[in-house]
Amino acid sequence: MNTNDLRLKLGRLKRAPENFVSAEFATEVSANGITEARRGFLRNSFLAAVAAGASTASTLAFAQGSAGDPTILDKQVWQTTLGQPVAARPYGVPSKYEANLQRRESPGLTRVSAASVSFAPLQGLFGIITPNGLHFERHHQGWVDIDPAKHRLMINGMVKQELVFTMEDLMRLPSVSRIHFIECGANTGMEWGNVAVPTVQYTHGMLSCCEFTGVPLSILLDMAGADTKKGKYILAEGGDGSGMTRTISMEMALDDVLVVWGMNGEMLRPENGYPLRLVVPGVQGVSSVKWLRRLEVGDMPYATKDEAVHYMDLMPDGIHRQYTSIQECKSVITTPSGGQQLLETGFYNISGMAWSGRGKIKRVDVSVDGGRNWREARLESPVLTKAITRFNIDWVWDGKPAILQSRATDETGHIQSSYRMLREVRGTRSIYHNNAIQSWKVDTNGEVSNVQVG
Repeated sequence: MNTNDLRLKLGRLKRAPENFVSAEFATEVSANGITEARRGFLRNSFLAAVAAGASTASTLAFAQGSAGDPTILDKQVWQTTLGQPVAARPYGVPSKYEANLQRRESPGLTRVSAASVSFAPLQGLFGIITPNGLHFERHHQGWVDIDPAKHRLMINGMVKQELVFTMEDLMRLPSVSRIHFIECGANTGMEWGNVAVPTVQYTHGMLSCCEFTGVPLSILLDMAGADTKKGKYILAEGGDGSGMTRTISMEMALDDVLVVWGMNGEMLRPENGYPLRLVVPGVQGVSSVKWLRRLEVGDMPYATKDEAVHYMDLMPDGIHRQYTSIQECKSVITTPSGGQQLLETGFYNISGMAWSGRGKIKRVDVSVDGGRNWREARLESPVLTKAITRFNIDWVWDGKPAILQSRATDETGHIQSSYRMLREVRGTRSIYHNNAIQSWKVDTNGEVSNVQVG
C-alpha cells in the first residue's frame, strides 16, 4: 500500500480511556486522582466523539490536506507564550494529558491487608521498555522504602566464607546491564476459568520489561566460595514483612541471574525492590525476590511457605505441580484490544508483544478470523533473549466482525497453544502459567472485547 492509499484509507481508533484526556479533565485528575464521576465524564466524552461520526474536523483535515482546520491554521496559546523553566521540573513527569495512563488494581482480586497487585497499562505502551512508574507491582505485605545505608546482603550456607555486603560494596563490583521481562506466574490467571476481563491491562498487565543493572550472581557466589557441585540450590530471601523466600536452581544462578540495583538507568523504585532485588530472567516473577537480604546455598529445594502452599499448578487429576518456574512462549495484541473501538473502516496497524522464558522470539503469526488463517507479523528490533519483542502487521478492516489473535514461536520451536490444547493438559482449575492464545472480538460497530476461542 503506497502513502496516498494509506492516507485515504486510514481508519480511526478510539483507544482505551487512558489516552489523551482533555485539559479540564487532566487538571482535575492531577488534583484529585481518578474517581467514578471522572471516569464517567471520560466515557461520555468518548461517546460524544463517536456520535459525531466520521466527518469530524480531524478526519476531514487528514483527507483534505488540513483545509479549514483551525488547530493547524491558527496560532495556539502555547505558540505565543513563554514555556516553563527547567527548574519547574527537576525530576521529569508525564504530561498532564497522560494523567490517566497508570497502573491499576483489579476490583476482582481479593486484597488482604497490604498485599496487592497493580497491572501495567500495556495498551498505552510503545516499543519494549516499560517506564519505571508503570512497571507492574505484586506485593505480599505492601512495599517498603528501605534506607540503602542500612541495607545488607548476606551469603551463607554451603560456602567457604560467609559474606555480608553493603550497597557500596555491591556497587563497586563489575556491573552489567541487560533487558529482560518480568511476568507474574499468575498473569492471565483469571482467564483459566473462562472469566473474560475487559482490557489487556487486566488480562496480561502483570508483565513488564526493563533494562536492569547489577552484578551477576555468579560473581558473588564465586567470592563466597560456593560449593557449586553439592550445592544444587539457592534460597533467596526478601527483606519485607512477608519474608518472601524462593528456591532457585544453581544452574540458573550461574547462568544469567542478576543482583540488581538499577532499572532503566536509575535506581530501583521502592515498589520494585529498592535498594536491591534479584532478577531471574525467564521464570515467574515471584522468584525475582525484592528487597533482597540473604542468599543461602543448599543441597535440596527449600519448600518454603510460598512454594509449598502457593505458586503451584493444580492439575486435572488433583495433583499439585511444584517448582514450575519457566514462563513459556506467549504473545498478546495490545492495539486494537479490549476497551478500544475502531471508529471507521480502513487501514490499521495491529501491534503487540511477544516473549518467552526459554530465549528469543523467532516468529509471531496474526489471525483476524479467529485462527482459520494466519499471516506472519513483522518483528521489530531489538529481538533479545528473555525480553519482550514488539510485533506489527498491516490490516484493512472492512467493517465486518473479526477476531484478532496472535501466536508466538520461540527459538526452541515452542508454539503458543490454543485454550483447547492447553486445557487438555492443564484442565480449568489452575491459576498460574496461562500462555494460551488471546482473542479480541471486533463487532460491526468497531467495539473490541475479550472473547475465548478454542
